[in-house]
Amino acid sequence: MKYRILGKTGFEVSAVGFGALPIQRIDEDVAVKVIHRALDLGMNFIDTGNRYTDSEYKVGLGIKGRRDEVFIATKSPARDREGMAEHIKLSLERMGIDYIDLYQLHNVKDMENFEKVLAPGGALEALKEAKKEGLIKHIGMSSHRKETLLAAMKEGFVDTVQLAFNAVETDGAEELLKLAQETNTGVIVMKPLAGGALSSASAAVKFLLNYPVSTVIPGVDSIEQVEENAGIGSREPVMTEEEKSILAADVERLGKEFCRRCEYCLPCAVDINIPQIFIWESYVDRYGLPDFAKMRYKSSVEVEACIDCGQCEERCPYGLPIRDMLARAGGKLSSK
Repeated sequence: MKYRILGKTGFEVSAVGFGALPIQRIDEDVAVKVIHRALDLGMNFIDTGNRYTDSEYKVGLGIKGRRDEVFIATKSPARDREGMAEHIKLSLERMGIDYIDLYQLHNVKDMENFEKVLAPGGALEALKEAKKEGLIKHIGMSSHRKETLLAAMKEGFVDTVQLAFNAVETDGAEELLKLAQETNTGVIVMKPLAGGALSSASAAVKFLLNYPVSTVIPGVDSIEQVEENAGIGSREPVMTEEEKSILAADVERLGKEFCRRCEYCLPCAVDINIPQIFIWESYVDRYGLPDFAKMRYKSSVEVEACIDCGQCEERCPYGLPIRDMLARAGGKLSSK
């Protein structure tokens, strides 16, 4: 396995890491075997999340007795000090560990949320306190919007940023990677296969490893996937002509109906969180997590509330048929 420095953390992380969101759908004993195989192959970066149902718990089972072999990253959507402190404590308990290497502010999607976490009594206070107490080692931020990640690096309180970056979603990446290099901020790449929409893991991950990123974290739930990803991370990321052709064809196909989560379609007149709906749809189509997706969907404004105003399509810079796409997604997510 090849390793890269994770920015200011100074930690050498595997070029290809372990995205633990999908292990929600496999049994505990299988999850442990998958994690053990990843560690055996030198995959030493595991990313999980407080909201990923039992993912943190399964990660804890998998690293039991092997804590010193792995860099653990998790995250919380809490925006206030009290909520974040509670989530840090819960993450530690679930994984059965004394400290977490990286705790991230999860999905800080706009500047309003960014200001909330930085404000007095905001989530950042809890993270700084936990760092002083040794409960966490480093602070990071994840987002699908590069604007908030740029702001976090400029403010200087993050050691890492985690962004959605792949062959389809490249907008703004050059500016972000440049600032990350200038500020020595680690770059963690999520959604490397565009939520499973890209057909070749080898082509998709190699594409990304040719950029100055720290680690790429495809979601995995099988030993076969771990072995494939570890193989990619163990070699120089030289793409074959066939891989280039496959990736180009995927990008062309997905360009017609693929949400980049740029959120230019928002605000919706009836408060439908349009990009989030498509993320949940991907959990049904490509992650095999329909129950999880439907549970989250129920707590939101559902697609049926759409008044067919068409404003979202007028704002979309990619010309996507959003209303048709929402109707399709709603059919998959509705429990009716």
